[in-house]
Amino acid sequence: MRVLVAEDERILADTVADGLRDFAIAVDVVYDGAAAMERLDVNRYDVAILDRDMPGATGDQVCRHIAEGGGGTRVLLLTAAAGIRDRVEGLGLGADDYLTKPFAFAELVARVQALGRRAHQARRPVLERDGVVLDEPRHAASRDGLPLRLSPKEFAVLRVLLRADGAVVSAEDLLEQAWDEHADPFTNTVRVTVMTLRRKLGEPAIIHTVPRVGYRLGR
Repeated sequence: MRVLVAEDERILADTVADGLRDFAIAVDVVYDGAAAMERLDVNRYDVAILDRDMPGATGDQVCRHIAEGGGGTRVLLLTAAAGIRDRVEGLGLGADDYLTKPFAFAELVARVQALGRRAHQARRPVLERDGVVLDEPRHAASRDGLPLRLSPKEFAVLRVLLRADGAVVSAEDLLEQAWDEHADPFTNTVRVTVMTLRRKLGEPAIIHTVPRVGYRLGR
C-alpha cells in the first residue's frame, strides 16, 4: 500500500509518516496542497491523508482534484474542525473518511488500513452502455463524452436502466427501485421522468418504450 501524507505541520506530518512506515506502508510526504496535487498527478496512491488547512491549495481543493481524476485514491481528511457540518462538508467533497485533531495514532492507522483495503477492491463502480456512462461515486453521467445534468430521479432511473444491461424494465420496477416507499404508484411520475431523461440524453434516442411492457436502454 502506498500513502500520501499532505500536512503543513511538518513535525506532525513526519511523525504520521514514520508511524505508518512501521506498518510496512510506503509513505510520501508533502507540506502543502500544491505539492500534493503534483505528486498525485505523477504517482498512484492507495490513500491520501490530507490536512484541510494547507498553503498552496487547501485539503478540500486537493480532495476535489482526486475526485475529478477518478484514479481510485481513497481520501482521509484531517482537521481541527469537529462539528457535524464540517464533517458533512468534507465527505461531500468526495472524501472517504474524516478524522479530527487531536487523534489517536492507532485509530489513524486503522482507518488508513481500512481505506487501503477498499482501494484494492474492484475499482470504481462505473456503468456503461452504448456511449452512456454513469459514475456512481462521483454522481456523474455522460453520453459520448459530454456531461449530462440530471436530477436525482433521472440519475436513479438511468442507473436502473443501465444495470438492466439492455433488458426491458417495467414502470413498476422503476418505481420500486428509483423512488421511495411513499411514491404513488398511480401517478405518471415514471413516464414523465423517463421523458425528461430521454430528452437530456439527446439524439439518437437511446431509451426505447416497449408498449405495455416498459423501457429499455440501448441502440
